[in-house]
Amino acid sequence: MTTYPPAPIRVLHSVPAAAGRGALLLPRGLVALAATLAGRPATAARMLRPGAVETARTGVGHRIWASLVAVVLGVLALIPVGAEVLCVARGLCYGLVDRGPYDHSWGGPTLAGAWAAHFAISLPFVAVGLLVLAGLDGLHRGFTAPLAGRRTPAWAPPVALVACAAGAVLFTAWLRQI
Repeated sequence: MTTYPPAPIRVLHSVPAAAGRGALLLPRGLVALAATLAGRPATAARMLRPGAVETARTGVGHRIWASLVAVVLGVLALIPVGAEVLCVARGLCYGLVDRGPYDHSWGGPTLAGAWAAHFAISLPFVAVGLLVLAGLDGLHRGFTAPLAGRRTPAWAPPVALVACAAGAVLFTAWLRQI
């Protein structure tokens, strides 16, 4: 008899892979769009959804739609990807990017204290960024469900609209504070 890990453990194992797919939504969407327009439906379907199957419901129009959704969600994914890069650079690698002095840094006045404080503070932000990227991948998987022979869930379009609106508000607020 095969035993499987509990559901929370399976979810934790799938988050890094889903976050990676979410971080690559923009290039995957662009390649899928180019493949669709070049008449390579199998390549487009594989780029949009690994393990996709050809069904009567996955015509050119649906692949173009799924590619455009991937591009839009990929642009939205640039926000958490940028936050991840910033958290790694200024948190996990703090001692390599800031030469000091550390008198007024969190955890200062020593490099070790400042590095430890920035590292500890960045960990929850890295975790949240990975969860957001995994969520964007899940949202995209909802839109590409017809490529796997299923219907698009009813929740996917409104959640995508809310996510895009929230991303636009966040980006606008960030631009105004610069």
